[in-house]
Amino acid sequence: MTVKALIASFTQQEDLNFLLTNRIPRAALTRFMGWFSKIENPIVRDFSIALWKLFSDLDLSEARKTHFRSLHDCFTRELKPGLRPFDQDPSVVASPSDGIVGAHGKIADTELFQVKGAPYSLLDLLGDSALVEQHRNGSFVTLRLTSSMYHRFHAPYDAHIERVTLIHGDVWNVNPIALKRVERLFCKNERAVIRTHLATGEAVTLVPVAAILVASIRLHFLDMVLNAQTRGPVNFPCDVNVTKGEELGWFEHGSTIIILAPGDFTFCDGIAEGTRIRAGQALLRRK
Repeated sequence: MTVKALIASFTQQEDLNFLLTNRIPRAALTRFMGWFSKIENPIVRDFSIALWKLFSDLDLSEARKTHFRSLHDCFTRELKPGLRPFDQDPSVVASPSDGIVGAHGKIADTELFQVKGAPYSLLDLLGDSALVEQHRNGSFVTLRLTSSMYHRFHAPYDAHIERVTLIHGDVWNVNPIALKRVERLFCKNERAVIRTHLATGEAVTLVPVAAILVASIRLHFLDMVLNAQTRGPVNFPCDVNVTKGEELGWFEHGSTIIILAPGDFTFCDGIAEGTRIRAGQALLRRK
């Protein structure tokens, strides 16, 4: 058995996995990773990336550059041009990021779920009753980014961004094991609520959710990094038009994006729980 296979066999044990990734000082470890990952030292960088490859399926063959200044530089890497073409059908909401499709389906009034049998409410997630009304009986899909995936996310459609709200919270792991064990996990973790609407006026909301080791969420159109150290107002009014495929920002590790769409959108063929999807692939389509 290889070292990587041995590590995988241990981490697939649910009790051990949950213990190692949650029953630790999550916030302190996340702050440390935010600092450590930015160290621009060749020895630190090379050792960190080698260790990362040992624990994951990291593949850097798609990266735009082959030399990285730091672990952080590798985490937030750009891809070679043209590798993530976006579906240009105007009736399609494309995937904003690479990811693994998690829970998805219709929102039952204002209730959705993180895994089967584990519901949570739109109000707990969004913290805004007016926005909740815009997504009542709509559709939702959860995309989970693993640590080795491409970490940048993009506009899934032509849209107008009107507001971003940062909701401070915890940094639980967002892997399937934690989702089964921690009730309302997405409502407990730190997250950004990105309010947008289509040219038709319909609301589509993106909710990037932070997790353990995710030091921050970078949003280009605000020209700032949002994290636990963000002070002052947590509501950021915007007046920004974006085109489908335009880069919106990045996670500084891996995490989750929840997409909330109107009720007149349905899921495209091939969208099923556990399916790997790439940024730009058709995700939802207007009926």
